Amino acid sequence: MYLELEKLNKSFDGKSAVCDLSLGVERGELLCILGSSGCGKTTTLNMIGGFLAPDSGTILLDGQDVTNMPPERRPVSTVFQSYGLFPHMTVLENVTYGLKFRRYNRAQAREKGMKYLELVGLADRANAHIHEISGGQQQRVALARSLIVEPKLCLLDEPLSNLDAALRARMRGELKRLQRELDITMVFVTHDQEEALILADRIAVMEHGHLLQLGTPEEVYREPTNDTIASFLGLKDIVWGEDGSVMKIIRR
Repeated sequence: MYLELEKLNKSFDGKSAVCDLSLGVERGELLCILGSSGCGKTTTLNMIGGFLAPDSGTILLDGQDVTNMPPERRPVSTVFQSYGLFPHMTVLENVTYGLKFRRYNRAQAREKGMKYLELVGLADRANAHIHEISGGQQQRVALARSLIVEPKLCLLDEPLSNLDAALRARMRGELKRLQRELDITMVFVTHDQEEALILADRIAVMEHGHLLQLGTPEEVYREPTNDTIASFLGLKDIVWGEDGSVMKIIRR
């Protein structure tokens, strides 16, 4: 496995947030961690990113133990729900910010920045400031900024939750296209069942800090391991493609 979580545990004030969590992610895979608020999914993401230290357990990335490595040294980038963009900088300056610490000169950074803006369809907004672009465009800037440093792993913490329904649906397609095109490994946290079913190669369903089930969207939907998962995912009829991907979701 490319990313391996081995028996991770994390508690806050004596209350367990993540309990004995073990799972693996293949190189180039998009794993969605799915669950309701308080299930431990964001705590798990923060431990992978290095923003929280596990109480016990091990995190391996591409064969390297990164459990005690600070976040700035991990080959990992994170897209947060709030995006975290710099309002005083242009779109291009935001995207290329991380290259400052990788010995790129200004011309090299601009060239690479424009390439990634083209990937997310924002090359024509390179000189705009953040307040001049829409929420969906800001989300794409945050994604480009995360990907430009060519991380081994990209973490996404409910990055689409601030968008309206129509824009969320469009951005899911954009995100999946970029993930496939760049062949990047992603861990995506969401409470939205539809989002997980559409985006994921595999889904990890969590509740109260425990991993309830890990499988493809079709496996988790068709063969839930308990009534909790069946209830959580049983709100929709799904049209499946021959490759097991979701073609259409029909709300009941």
